[in-house]
Amino acid sequence: MGPVEFIVLAFPEEQLRVQAVAAVLGLRKTGNVRLIDALVATKTAAGEVLAAELDEFQELQGVLAGREVARLIGPEDVREAAGLLERGSCALLVLVEHVWAEDAAIAVRAAGGRIAGSVRIPPERIAEVRAALSLGGGLAGGGES
Repeated sequence: MGPVEFIVLAFPEEQLRVQAVAAVLGLRKTGNVRLIDALVATKTAAGEVLAAELDEFQELQGVLAGREVARLIGPEDVREAAGLLERGSCALLVLVEHVWAEDAAIAVRAAGGRIAGSVRIPPERIAEVRAALSLGGGLAGGGES
């Protein structure tokens, strides 16, 4: 099995943008990721936190069908994700397996190695580093984050 990641995709309104969600969930068609679970979390204007299964949205019914799906995102995950949301907004919570990494992990283990760690680098940090490099200034702070 490849690495599994929990991702919170926030939207600025309480209404889920189905076309954006469909594009994200369409990534599984490439075979690079496997969708394990997904939920919609909403933080209402009053601050109430709600959760909904994808099947509750007509446009997303059946997205989580299949034997690969496991209901692993729970109430605690919803509360934690809601802490990232502004009032009057929502988020798609997805749990995905990075299938593409499984073959690499198998090859590493076959060569006697192991995956010793993994770090997610925020896109903002990559943009910051690219900007610094394009100016020829190097990395701010000696290159450490």
